Order: sequence, then C-alpha cells, then structure tokens
Amino acid sequence: MFGFLKTAHKPERPPLHLHNTLSGELELFTPLHRSEVKMYNCGPTVYAQQHIGNMFSQVFSNTLRRTLDAWGYKVKQVVNITDVGHLLGDNQGDADMGEDRMEASAKLQSRPTQTIAKEITELYFADLDALGVNRSKILFPRATEYINEQIALAQTLVQKGYGYQIGDGVYFDTSRFAGYGKLGAINLAGMQEGTRIEENREKKNPYDFALWKLSPAGEKREQEWESPWGVGFPGWHLECTAMIFTLLGKQIDIHTGGIEHIPVHHNNEIAQAEALTGKQYARYWLHNNHITVEGKKISKSLGNTVYLSQIADRGYSPRSFRYWALGGHYRTPMNFTWDALEGAATALGRLQRFFLELGPSSLFKAGTPDKKFLQEFYAALANDLNTAQALARVWELVKDPNVSPSTKRASLLAADAILGLGLGESGPQARLPVVAEVDLPADVQKILIERETARAAKNFARSDELRTQLEGLGYEVKDTPQGQEITPKN
Repeated sequence: MFGFLKTAHKPERPPLHLHNTLSGELELFTPLHRSEVKMYNCGPTVYAQQHIGNMFSQVFSNTLRRTLDAWGYKVKQVVNITDVGHLLGDNQGDADMGEDRMEASAKLQSRPTQTIAKEITELYFADLDALGVNRSKILFPRATEYINEQIALAQTLVQKGYGYQIGDGVYFDTSRFAGYGKLGAINLAGMQEGTRIEENREKKNPYDFALWKLSPAGEKREQEWESPWGVGFPGWHLECTAMIFTLLGKQIDIHTGGIEHIPVHHNNEIAQAEALTGKQYARYWLHNNHITVEGKKISKSLGNTVYLSQIADRGYSPRSFRYWALGGHYRTPMNFTWDALEGAATALGRLQRFFLELGPSSLFKAGTPDKKFLQEFYAALANDLNTAQALARVWELVKDPNVSPSTKRASLLAADAILGLGLGESGPQARLPVVAEVDLPADVQKILIERETARAAKNFARSDELRTQLEGLGYEVKDTPQGQEITPKN
C-alpha cells in the first residue's frame, strides 16, 4: 500500500519516505489514518530569544508540514511553548538537576517569568512569520496552561506502579519500562560512564526522571502549584505528553525535534506515554542535526550566537536564511558563515528576480506546471526531504530554454508552496538589486550588495562612494522603491 491517499493526490507525487530515528532506517510513510497526519514539533523554551540554530529546526519542521500539505494530507500540527519546568541541567541524565530556566531568567532580569515568556514568545512568532511559517495552521499550547493535565498523568503513572515519590519529587521508574532507551538505540551503560549523570541517592535508577518536582524547602518559586505530593512544578518531559494526549490523542504520526533530545527527553516521553497507554506513542521520529557558526558550536560564552533579527539588520531577508537551510539536508550538520548567507541571498535574489521578470500574474492565465519538473522535484522531497536536490531541480528549470514563461511561473509557484521562499508574495524576499535584464560580473554584484547594506544602515557617504565605483565600471545605478536598478551606460 502506498503512503498516500490516491483520491487526494495527483499522480506526480511519489510515495513519501522519511528517516525514522526509532528504526534508524528510511521508511515508507503510512499514517494511522489515510488522509490525516497528527504531528508534534518541539518548540522553544521561552526564557531567551531563539537563535538561528533553534530556527533551523523550525525551517525543517515547516518544510515537512508544507510537504505533507502538498501530498494532500490534512495535518493537525502542535508546537509547544515551554514556559516552566525546563531545568538548566538538561543534558544526558542530569535533566532533573539545576534551576528552572524560566525562574533563572526572571531573577537575572528582575522581571516576572510570564512577562519574559510573553515577550520571547512574540519574538519567536515574529521570526516564524519572517521565515514564511503560516502560524494560523498550528496550535501553540503553553506548558503552564496544562498543569492539571500533567498532574493527572503523573497520578496515573504512580497508580500503575511506574511512579514513586522521594524527597525532591515524583519520579518515573525506568526499570519498569522494558523499552527504555529504544529511540536511537541508546547505550545506557555508556551514557552512565559519560559522567554527566548527577547523583541522586534516593532515585531507584540513574535514568529515572522527574514527573513532578517539589519546590525546595524554604524557597518560594514564582511558578508553583498545589499537587497531591506537595507544592511544586511539572517535569519538562511530562508537558509534551500532556499536550499531545489532550490536543492530538494518545497516538500520533510524527514527532520532531533536534538530535539533542534523542537520548533523554524523547526517550522519557516514550516511556511515560507508552506506560500510560500500552500503545505506540509516535510512529515516526524525525530529528534535525545541529548547525555551527563559523565552525563552532553556538554558545553565548563564545559570543557567536546569531539571531534572525541580526540577519535582517545586516540587510538580508530572513528568507535568505531559509534558502541557506534548504541548501543542505536536515539530518546533516551545517556550518553557518556570513559568506554562505551572502551566497544564499544572492541566489535567492536571482531566483526572485527571474520570477518577477516572467511578468505579473495578470499576464498569465492559470498556468500548468511542467510535469517532468514536478515529478523530479517531488521525487527529491519524497526521499527524506532532500531539499538540496529539489533546489537544484528548480535552477535546472530556470535555465531550461524549452519551457515557456507561463509554465515556468506555474512550476515555480508549485515548488515554492513547499520551499517557502516567498515567490509571488508581495514585498522583496531577498536583498538583491533590481537588474535590467543583464548578467552582472561577480565584482559588480559584490559592490551592489555592499551598497545595499550601506543603504540599509543609512551610511549614505559609503553608498555614494560605491555608486561612483560602479560608474567607473560602466554602470548607472538608480535607487527605486523596489531597490537598486542598474543598467550599463552603453
């Protein structure tokens, strides 16, 4: 049986194959219900602004959503907002140690946790909008909105013998769950030798994780709730299961997140959820790899944290970052550099300009995409979202002299429904000058890009200097509402 609904899909969409972390293999995608997909994507912990590493994960999950839409599925998508319970020690087995990230941020800033949460959530939403994510199709529940549901799940786990209480809270007994660590085939012994596991002598097993943490004696937390075990707050892992059960049901089709969540967070989710229901929690687990900046792990201590707003401040469209992200594979490590982003911006600008030069939509009747192009484009995406190959096919279409402008336009719009680069949308999606049907030498392009950056920074003296350089190279530049327009003097 193919992994798509015949009545809902056009013939050119091939069976969709996705790499499932649970099996470690590329699998044919077959959802629980033929026409519906239930998908949960790990969202932000809203104690601080999300950097481009976090947003890389959002580009991946949005591309997956767009692909499922294009395949004709009805998608129910949830992205969580963590505003309590995510502790500072969230690596390996120390995920239940340290201070709550929200509480720590509130103390550092001397502001209420929910004020910070609201502010960071709005910044996150603004970044999603800038990247072309349609938020109206997604539910964004907050952990603090599901406290009662989390308490109820923890109570049931205790009643079923999977949970036990010790001095600092209620924990899940991993020895009772035979499949613990199955996601990613985690070597529990090797993990224990990694020295990241903090010792808690009261825990039955090193990997047991908190379902409910009690507020420290004599300490008043800003966010804490009454529970059957005392005043406290939910464990980080429990929120996801509570939201999924409430909003999507006891079983879902797809769960995504970064690879850092595989060893602990997602294995904990599986354990508590399947202990509750006795059924498979999620059929497909998809994980994106990390990105580095200039070859180094993103870290505030290294001073190499980059935000989407900084990309915009340098005169680049956030869609240029999306283009850069699509240029690799979501499971492959990628290295962000400003030179690489400039290359992506230039490429996206050329694509946007080409699309605009095909003419306004009023000149075309409803065009028909090129069948061969779509077959190859969809085939790339059907192979575990191979966006790099899909982009390469787009450029082959652009250069193909045998495809008419109207067909190219329709084909590019069909492709962009998945790529999300903003072709056909109002407003410029890339920082690149308007060019009057002429291929520019590389040195001229570089000057134009530098001049656009100077104009964005309102450095008009530098802008004038660069205009003079272009004139010396034989080009005339005019500033228009749509950007720079350059033409050869002769």
